[in-house]
Amino acid sequence: MKKIWQHSFRAYIKLGLFFYFKKIRVVDAKHIPKGKPVLFLSNHQNALLDVLLIATKCGRFSYFLTRASVFKNPLISKLLKSFNMMPVYRIRDGWNTIMNNNSIFDSCTDLLHQNESVFIFPEGSHNLNRTVRTLSKGFTRIVFDTLEKYPETDLQLVPIGLNFANAENFVDSSSIYFGEPIAAKSFVTGDRNKDIVNLKHTIQSKISKLTTHIPTENYKETLQKLDALQVDYLNPKAVNTCIANNFEDCKQKPKTSLNWLRAILKGLLILNVLPPYLIWKFIVQPKIVEPEFTATFRFAIVITLVPLYLLIICLVLASVFTSTIGLSYFILVITLNLLAVKL
Repeated sequence: MKKIWQHSFRAYIKLGLFFYFKKIRVVDAKHIPKGKPVLFLSNHQNALLDVLLIATKCGRFSYFLTRASVFKNPLISKLLKSFNMMPVYRIRDGWNTIMNNNSIFDSCTDLLHQNESVFIFPEGSHNLNRTVRTLSKGFTRIVFDTLEKYPETDLQLVPIGLNFANAENFVDSSSIYFGEPIAAKSFVTGDRNKDIVNLKHTIQSKISKLTTHIPTENYKETLQKLDALQVDYLNPKAVNTCIANNFEDCKQKPKTSLNWLRAILKGLLILNVLPPYLIWKFIVQPKIVEPEFTATFRFAIVITLVPLYLLIICLVLASVFTSTIGLSYFILVITLNLLAVKL
């Protein structure tokens, strides 16, 4: 029953992401090992949308380590756990909660021994900055504890680079770059402290090549130059090369002359889903404290309130007029959405 629920939910989220993003480019998914234990390691910019993108595009049902603060509500906690999400506690959650991570990490170790896949954000937190931050040691503990407890496990580490054209905007685009798998055993030398440092350095370097990595020094200045050059953030290799070459020979994103048409279509779309839009604009959005959650809550509105509102309108039209008119209106709004997002 749980598998049916997960397959159904993933299919619905995948459909929602299709209507939300202009495009989602998946690069080198062929690198993902089949039938082997995998620890996915990704940068973290866009809150829960990062999880949803990986969950729908990696081809495997993974277990996700997620910040414990989102599990506070009992109903939400039960829902998240049904999607294979597990809480990870941080110091900000209280010193008395840190010990709870022991059982979580032990569970990850056992799951990997069973050839499951586990997903973790090794940066430890999210941030909209286009920079791969220093990695925490949590993921290294999972790696070395697994190999220590089950030395025969052929654990594979897959670095991932998540990229967004503009994570706070709607409409947005994304690209997901999967790196080549790395055998975890190759980091074991017998000196765990040195092995941890080597593993953190290697994974950070790999992720930094799969997403735009702007050095923290002169970050704002560098970002302004990249924006002025209109680089394509969905192509991290080109952007990183641009930075390394001191902004010479930088590839620009494809130019378009349809901005005026997009604005009109977006306005028409908003008019047709006005109540959910007003709830978002004047009730939900003002309460968002962390900007990283902007896209997540917007997407939540898109996959919940918008379909519900459209269903009500279509039923009203069908009851007042005919079912054909109700269905026609539904098709019209869906078409309008596709045009506004995909053009």
